[in-house]
Parts: sequence; structure tokens; C-alpha cells
Amino acid sequence: MIKTNDLTKIFRTEEVETTALNKVTLNVKEGEYVAVMGPSGCGKSTLLNILGLLDNPSSGSYIFNGTEVANLKERDRTIFRKGNIGFVFQSFNLIDELNVYENVELPLIYLKMKAGDRKKRVEDVLERMKIGHRAKHFPQQLSGGQQQRVAIARAVVANPKLILADEPTGNLDPETSAGIMQLLLDISKSGRSVLMATHDYSLFNKFPSRTLKCESGSVLDTNNASVFQGNSISTN
Repeated sequence: MIKTNDLTKIFRTEEVETTALNKVTLNVKEGEYVAVMGPSGCGKSTLLNILGLLDNPSSGSYIFNGTEVANLKERDRTIFRKGNIGFVFQSFNLIDELNVYENVELPLIYLKMKAGDRKKRVEDVLERMKIGHRAKHFPQQLSGGQQQRVAIARAVVANPKLILADEPTGNLDPETSAGIMQLLLDISKSGRSVLMATHDYSLFNKFPSRTLKCESGSVLDTNNASVFQGNSISTN
């Protein structure tokens, strides 16, 4: 479903040029649960931002479900994301002025779904995320774990093909983190692809996933112990 070839991202200022991603080759199948692991600054967030069409690469190819999307303009990226990609952020990124129900409903409003269909979809996903009893509460009235469940509900409510999670357990305690990991695993079992970036190695002994280690310009595929130079990643 996702294919990248030689995906490169270079950040430039007047004095400094930084290569954040170096020729990333990545394949993710439908329904696959992939963890990209590594320390801060190794390019994990940059990779997710490009895969989530929040940014474009400097060079290389990115094919999403058969469509080349590497060089889309910002407006076209926004249109393409709708209904195709859901994003879960470490900092939750919920809108404080909206309650839980309204936060989760927002993507469906952008998709111009009818009010009755929106209501059923939102109620269903809140129950699946075990947060339905908090539908009328505001984000600041929730615990960190509850806010992350709301963020995941918002990411999946439009039934996107791909869920991207950037350090989704970074601000949570171990027990809550394990619950979030299980939610993401369940989402992948429903047929969606889930790509998660994290620096927390302790979680993945408990959860079956495709694990890729990003560090110092190399990526170790821990499933077959092969090493890829640069930032070359494969999940085949």
C-alpha cells in the first residue's frame, strides 16, 4: 500500500544543510503494524510527516495505494489526506474549545458526511476506544491516556487506510502506554496499516509488530537481522 524509493529530506538554512532522511526505501502492506524505533533526531518524525503528507520530500518517490504523491502541492496534499490518512500525535493536538465528541466528529465534517451518519460513526468509535462516557467532556478534563484515546478515535473515525502514530505513548505511564499499543494493534487487525515511531524499546516485546531500528544513519530490521545503510527500510 505504501512504497517509497530513495526518499530524501534535506533542511537548509543560509549556513547549514541537514539531511534528515537519506534515500529511504519503505514498503508497508495493507493491515501491517510497523514500528520505527530510534533516538530523537534520527528522522522518525520527518519520515512520518512526509508519509502523512504534512510535508514533501526533497527528492525520491512516494506511492500511496498506487498514486504518486511525493510532489503534491499543499492544497492537493490536504485533499488527498482526507479519508486516507489518520495522524496520532504525542501531544494529542486536541482542540481545547471542542468537547470529546466534537473533536472526533471534526474529520467527518470536513468530509461533508451527513449529520445522522456522523453521529452514528462518532458514537461507535468512542465506544470502541472505551471513551464514550466522556463524550461531553473537554480535553483539559481528561487524563493523558484518555486524551490519547480521543486522538486515536479522531484518527480512525473516517476509516483511513493508514494510521501514523508519532511517539503516541511518549507522555504516558507504562500501563496506559500498553493500552494504547493494544488499541493500535487492534486497528491494524481490522485491515488498516499502522506505522508508529517511538524511542521506547520496552513496549515491543509485548506486541507483535514489524520492528525497524533507526540509528546513526542506519536501520536494522530486527525481524530478519539485516542492516540497511543510510535510511533504507523494507517491510517485505
